[in-house]
Amino acid sequence: MKSYKIAVIAGDGIGIEVIDSGICLLEQVSFMFGFGLQFERYPWGCDHYFKHGEMMPDTALNELLKADAIYFGACGDPRLQDNVTLGGLILPIRQSFQQFANVRPTYLFEGVTSPLSGKSAGSIDCVVVRENTEGEYSQAGGRIHRGLDGEVAIQTSIFTSNGVERIIRFAFELAVQRDRKKVTSITKSNAQGFGLVLWDEIFEKVGEEFAEVETESLLVDAACMDLIRRPEEFDVLVASNLFGDIVSEITAGITGSLGLAPSANIDPTREHPSMFEPVHGSAPDIVGKGIANPVATFLAGEMMLEFLGEPESARCIHQAISGYLKGVNK
Repeated sequence: MKSYKIAVIAGDGIGIEVIDSGICLLEQVSFMFGFGLQFERYPWGCDHYFKHGEMMPDTALNELLKADAIYFGACGDPRLQDNVTLGGLILPIRQSFQQFANVRPTYLFEGVTSPLSGKSAGSIDCVVVRENTEGEYSQAGGRIHRGLDGEVAIQTSIFTSNGVERIIRFAFELAVQRDRKKVTSITKSNAQGFGLVLWDEIFEKVGEEFAEVETESLLVDAACMDLIRRPEEFDVLVASNLFGDIVSEITAGITGSLGLAPSANIDPTREHPSMFEPVHGSAPDIVGKGIANPVATFLAGEMMLEFLGEPESARCIHQAISGYLKGVNK
């Protein structure tokens, strides 16, 4: 029987609750379809930080390399700044394992009411492809004269031709597999005239290789507006680290909530394990109340099984969630 090693980082807050539910579902599905899942839990996150002064130990990345995939819950605690949790746990995994493609699909399920009027089931069906290892999240820069009136903070966005081309090419290859075959590039190159002009140039160049794919370039402010005005017209959206994060919050919001939004952090070369997680955070205000929504975690599990080469089991999860949501409001 084929078996997969899954590293589990439940993290903090409701991450622990939704991951436990996700594991329960995955175990049932793997039994139904005749393959094994070996879950190895790692207690990293904010509690680990409070005990040891670090979000995860120095040996963490080597431990994770043993896995076929990573199933992640959420991280964050009101007592810690978000840059500590992000920079101490999520970013090192994404960057060290070259998980450069952050894939965030969104779909308006039947039974879910969009906050936008007149939107029917399936009318919103798009995927945000977010560059995941450089751009605005590169953590390049620094602060000097801390605490003084003349303190200076410099934050530099890093865009490399290789990094930009590979994420744009990934987006086009994904669009080829979809019905609409359209890629929208989202930048702010009118204001950021170096890195994002490079992005625009590479987008145009790569697009010439995919004659069957329709292309569109939008500034991020216009893209945010158009996701509200005409969400049906979007298919695959490709954006830098920051802008991809922003627009995926909108796509989640117009299709139900972050509680329905999964994501995958993918190394397409498969040299490193990829990581699958809900988009939402640790939500400390609802911890222990039994109301945390695990659907995004279930959908992330579906993406994980699809990536591991178990499409039938992934389809089963999707159909079960679709059927459940369809009946919620009846």
